[in-house]
Amino acid sequence: MKNAKVYYTTFKTSYNENLLQKLHRLMKKAGFENIDFTDKYAAIKIHFGEYGNLAFLRPNYAKVVADYIKELGGKPFLTDCNTLYVGSRKNAIDHMETAYVNGFSPYQTGCHVIIGDGLKGTDEALVPINGEYVKEAKIGQAIMDADIFISLTHFKGHEMAGFGGALKNIGMGCGSRAGKMEQHCEGKPAVDQSQCVGCGACTKICAHDAPEVANGKAEINQDKCVGCGRCMAVCPKDAIAANFHDSVKMLNRRMAEYSLAVCKDRPCFHVSLICDVSPNCDCHAENDIPIIPNVGMLASFDPVALDQACADLCNKMPIIDGSILSENMHGHEHGAEGHDHFHMTHPDTEWKSCLEHAEKIGLGTMEYELIEI
Repeated sequence: MKNAKVYYTTFKTSYNENLLQKLHRLMKKAGFENIDFTDKYAAIKIHFGEYGNLAFLRPNYAKVVADYIKELGGKPFLTDCNTLYVGSRKNAIDHMETAYVNGFSPYQTGCHVIIGDGLKGTDEALVPINGEYVKEAKIGQAIMDADIFISLTHFKGHEMAGFGGALKNIGMGCGSRAGKMEQHCEGKPAVDQSQCVGCGACTKICAHDAPEVANGKAEINQDKCVGCGRCMAVCPKDAIAANFHDSVKMLNRRMAEYSLAVCKDRPCFHVSLICDVSPNCDCHAENDIPIIPNVGMLASFDPVALDQACADLCNKMPIIDGSILSENMHGHEHGAEGHDHFHMTHPDTEWKSCLEHAEKIGLGTMEYELIEI
């Protein structure tokens, strides 16, 4: 496979061109207009940010992408899927409210928000890929209904995947609640009985009779459970959660296969902005200070090359004093030189297995040509 082209520009501006105009020019140079958007639905996958988080991408960037799609005759919408954990985006109503509070209203972005996996996170398309780890990916139905897929990613650290780049935004972000659970583990939820009130909502929704209520508390029969996640969606006390027990390599490889399920057989384009590089995902209700300075904006048709280029650029940056990364580097024998910023931020993580597996299954290549504009 020949090197993929990744287009890059800094956040430096001039009196003649602001950042929004620069993003438009970057996308144009990267070949955005080669996609036929005429009368086609275009899903723009973005992270709206957990309520309280302020590191997520500003909605102004989403408007640039949405307006460009409309300029080319397309019908854009912003989308994300509901979260597996309990928070401000666990169902479509709370999720959309959080998106609007964080500025992603149609008045600000020029397009509507559609939560990809529906009200309770159970509206999913089953996408056969026959992968090494995933045979049938569970992707938000609205995302799969789109004719064209665009990822708009805030590139940052991540406490499980190492960093949150394009593949994280696509693979994990587009999975339904059951899909997210499958990526994190073998898809087996469990009940926190200290929170359970024995209401039986889980028993009514399950088609496999896995939840059982005894002595006022529910318990899930793991042999009967198929990991659909519906019990998690209906529990009024958020007492049911997934067991995160798999290695980060397994998580990363499943995430790569889910990304393939989202991207295959339709036009895709990917944009990543390396700014406010927080140590953790935007799913956190807080965001710590960035670990490195702002880097720039990148775009490519290849999400694997894009993630590799972003990681390489980040690892060339100095460490911000007082950040978690800076604290982790104190007393380190060889200092920052030669060390991966994301691994040093979260030493239990490693991100390369995701890109290596994505390349192996044909999603893209880690070899790239960086073209600065």
